[in-house]
Amino acid sequence: MGTFRVIPKEIKEEILGRIKNEGVTVSEAGKDHGVNPRTIYGWLKKSAIVVPSILEISRLKRENRELKEIIGIVTHELHKHKKNKDS
Repeated sequence: MGTFRVIPKEIKEEILGRIKNEGVTVSEAGKDHGVNPRTIYGWLKKSAIVVPSILEISRLKRENRELKEIIGIVTHELHKHKKNKDS
């Protein structure tokens, strides 16, 4: 059985940030910070349960709407280009 130690909140946030934002693997982050990957997976599980804020939901809805508009414009332009090419 390993030793128990408290990991400072700042280190925990740094590890989770690297995994979520930089694409670092759990194994790499664990080795870099001397933390067991099972511990990190536990943190990830707990953080996945967090309910997004109303602001975050609104931002995602707005972004989704904007992306759908862009897809519509691109689809329309491709269709127009194909029509002109066939003529």
